[in-house]
Parts: sequence; C-alpha cells; structure tokens
Amino acid sequence: MKIKGAQALVASLEKEGVEVLFGYPGGVALPIFDALYDSKQINTVLVRHEQGAAHAADGYARATGDVGVCMATSGPGAMNLITGIANAYMDSTAMVAITAQVLTAVIGTDAFQETDTFGVTLPITKHNYLIKDARDLPDVMKEAFHLARTGRPGPVLIDVPVDVSRGEITYKYPESVNLPGYRPTLKGHAKQIKQAAHMIAKAKRPILYVGGGCLKAEAWDDIAKLAELAKLPTTTTMMGKGAFPETHDLSLGMPGMHGARYTNYAMTQTDLLIGIGVRFDDRVTGKLEAFAKNAKIIHVDIDPAEIGKIINADVPIVGDAKNIVDGIIRELKKMEHKPITGEWLHKIAGWKKKYPLHYHMEGALKPEFVVEQIYGLTKDRETVICTEVGQNQMWASQYYKITKPRSWVSSGGLGTMGFGLPASVGAQFGRPKAAVFDIAGDGSIQMVSQELATAVYNNLPINVVILNNGYLGMVRQWQELFYDRRYSASDLAVGTPDFVKLAEAYGAIGMRCTTPEEVAPALAKAIASPKCCVIDCVVEREENVYPMVAPGASIDEMLGGVPGGSLDEMLEEEGWE
Repeated sequence: MKIKGAQALVASLEKEGVEVLFGYPGGVALPIFDALYDSKQINTVLVRHEQGAAHAADGYARATGDVGVCMATSGPGAMNLITGIANAYMDSTAMVAITAQVLTAVIGTDAFQETDTFGVTLPITKHNYLIKDARDLPDVMKEAFHLARTGRPGPVLIDVPVDVSRGEITYKYPESVNLPGYRPTLKGHAKQIKQAAHMIAKAKRPILYVGGGCLKAEAWDDIAKLAELAKLPTTTTMMGKGAFPETHDLSLGMPGMHGARYTNYAMTQTDLLIGIGVRFDDRVTGKLEAFAKNAKIIHVDIDPAEIGKIINADVPIVGDAKNIVDGIIRELKKMEHKPITGEWLHKIAGWKKKYPLHYHMEGALKPEFVVEQIYGLTKDRETVICTEVGQNQMWASQYYKITKPRSWVSSGGLGTMGFGLPASVGAQFGRPKAAVFDIAGDGSIQMVSQELATAVYNNLPINVVILNNGYLGMVRQWQELFYDRRYSASDLAVGTPDFVKLAEAYGAIGMRCTTPEEVAPALAKAIASPKCCVIDCVVEREENVYPMVAPGASIDEMLGGVPGGSLDEMLEEEGWE
C-alpha cells in the first residue's frame, strides 16, 4: 500500500516513540500538519513563535532524556527556528527539527518564502538533510533520530520540500541504520583509564570537574561513586548541574565567572583536574594561562574534537563518560585505594566557611532571597528549574541547589535570552507531575511572553518568577563595573508592561511581591495552583551578581564574595570605585 510522504514522515515519528511535537504551520508545511491531525500518538503543540518551538523541544529533551521534536514552515518559519537550533547545538541537546521547503523544481529561484535552510543550518547542526525524493524519507528519519541521540547528542535538521510531502511511496521503516563513517567511541582506552586511576590515587589536591556530558551519558550514579570512593571535591559546571548533588559534602557547586570563591580557589590550587564531559569553556577557565596551572589534566569526552581544543590533557580519554568512570572505579578498587585527600578537604572546608555565597538583605527585596525561597519550598519534591539568561540565571545557579539529574534546564553555550519560558513549556509536557519553574528576568521574559498563551491553552501549571529590576541586569552590571555607569540602552523602567495584568490577559494567574514577607505565600499559592502563574518580584534595581571574575582575569581574582561589612566597604577594600 502506498502512502503520502507526509504520512510516511508522521509514521516515522511514531516509530521513534515521539509523543509531543512543538510547531507552527504554514503554506508548504500543510501536508505534514494535515497528516499530524490523524495521529493518535503525537500531540502537536501550537506555539506562538517558531523560536518557542525549538526551545520547547530543547526543554523537553533535557527534562526527559528523549529526543525533542520541533517543526516550522519554509522561509521565515525555518529562520525563526535558527536560534533554538543553535542553542541546542551549543548545549548538545538531542533534537530533530523538521522544516518544510518550497517545491524542488523552484529551489534556488527565490520562490515565495524560500530560504536555503540546509545551507544556513550547516554550522549549527550535528547533521542536516534536504530530501529530494519521497522514497528517502524513512531512511532519513531513522538516521536523524539515531544521530541526534547517540555519541555527542545534537540537533539534526530535515528539510522537506512540499512535493516530497505530497509524493507517494511504499512505506517500510528500516530496523537499523548503516552509517559507515559514524562510529562514536564508547569504551575508552583501557591503558589510559588505568593511568587515570593511578593519577587519582596519587593526587593530594584533586578536583573532579563534571559537565553536561555526564548527564547525557546518564553517569550521575557513577560520578557519585567515584567522588565518594576517592574522596574527590566535585564541581559541576552550569550545564552539569544535577550530575552530582549540590548538597553533598564533597560538592563545590559551580566554578568560573560567577562561581563561589572557595570553588575557584580550589580549581586554581588543584594538582589534578579530572574533567569529565566538559569542554573547558571560557566562562569556567577565565585567563587560560592561569587556569589550574600547577595541575595535571585528565580529560574525558565522547567527542574527540573537544580533547586538546582548549587545554592540553596529560591523560586524554575519548569515550562515554559512564563507561570510563566505571572503568576508573574498577581500577581504584583493584588497587585497594585509600583516599589521601583529607588535608585538601580540610583546606576547602576552611574556604567554604570563610567565603560562603552571601548577599546583603538591607534595602529592597533581593533576588537571591527569592531564589532561596523557591528552593526552600520545592527541594523536597519533584521540581524542574528552567532559567532565562542573565543575572536571573546566575542567581538561580548559585542559590538553587540541584540534587537530581534532569532537574535543571538552562541555556549555557549560546546564552539565549528568552529560552526559559518555552523551555519550561517543553519540560512540563515531558514531566507533567513536576513543579516546573521559569526563573526569569524582566528583559528576557519580554522576548517570549507570547508563550504564556501556549502554557495557558494547554493547562500547564508552569510557575514564572520574574526577578524584575527594571534593567537588562547583566548588561547594566557590566556597564556599572567597566563602563563608568554609562547605562546605554539597558534601562527598562519605561515601557515595561505590568506583568500581573499581562499574565491575566493571557488567562494566567498574576501576583506581585515587593517585600520579603510576600514571597513565600505567593510561591506556595503558585505551587498549589493547577494554572500557569506569573509572580512579578520587584527587586533591588542595582543588585549585582557576586563573586565575579572580570574579563581577562584569572578565576582566583574575583570581585566580591567576601562576607562581612557593607558592599561599598567590600568594593573599596578590593580597589573598586
């Protein structure tokens, strides 16, 4: 029996277990959306902007571990997916993006709503396809999902001309893929694993440096076993939050530009840095030549291109993080390893006591306090924390302790403002029983506020907490510190909507907090409500994120993060005007 190409595409999605597709229809996409109408398995979610579709698919993938799927029409629809695809690429999110395309006969003629989607997305996808024959659809779909979810995950784009969607084929979905040039290394080299174990056994000041790759590999239990076996202080990057419990005694939290002083001091003074599923991002390393300069480096990553890209590793190991960490544990047990890190742990404990994350409560409502209140009310239940980008993201990173995997959804590599709300839509679809929060800023939420309609229409009980300081907060902070307080194009005080009324206009519940006493009751009401809630927290306008590593500085050269005294006194002590 023959079926249409669009029907074959939908049948392939069903074979891959897809239950939710985030999309926005348009002219040449109509055959596919028409086929989706008949699917009893796939819930087609209409977002209000194509960028929201990509971010929602991204959030769904991160919260569930499944492949996220999004779709848009040709031309402007496909181009509006671009930011979300690039975001997924930078953060190694498993995603399949489907774009419709004009007739194959007119490709390249500047036809109505035509863009070279294949060419535009080449640098921001793990792989992409332009299908010119409907008979290729089943094989391409099978390959796309295989590529998206295996090895180093990433987005795969499939561009489908409208005549391919309308064409007829005899449909048979392949049982396997044949990609001779694609063979991700999973096991790791046994000799290098053994060498890594011996280095760990001898190190007096080791640091276990864990990134998002450990979450992709589902290596969180193995990471905990290794840390506890060798008594390794463990730091998780922003993308690695959830790979190791941040409440654990061995946890150092997040390193880098806005990491705690004790974390960055430890990273600087370590004699062995064990990087697993990390890419030595510039926001972590700071001034590269000063980063862990007295340390030997073990670098584990499934992507061989990451090994030696930024930092030369003394022991490079290409492979799956779970397999390699398990191998290191086995080698340490064979050696009957007895930890020798006691003195190092004692030193770090001293730093933790002297330099805890802190803030000053005087004055207006503090954003850090709001995040702490969210943490206090949700830490004992299933929760997914999504964030926008900017100061709100950093305060969330610092003050919300993530203890479980797939509970943190944030834009890392691309730093995409507007990510959090649509990502929380995807996370809530993927984890319907979880309390899903979007910790937002008043700048970033205005880029995507239309997705409140998506949340309300689909009865999603998402809680959007806006840390409203009336500025593009991180931009303003840099302008204060490095541009003589010349607040160019960063003041949002005029023209920002009333977020309570905006929420109500969309059919959500709107609340406002201006004092510390109002925060907990508002949050409790939101958590208990079956509806989407928006809480507008009017916070200190010029609150800064501290500690902070200035551009070009070493990560042990931090501004702020020293408790005691007023903020002005602290800045004066450190030589800041």
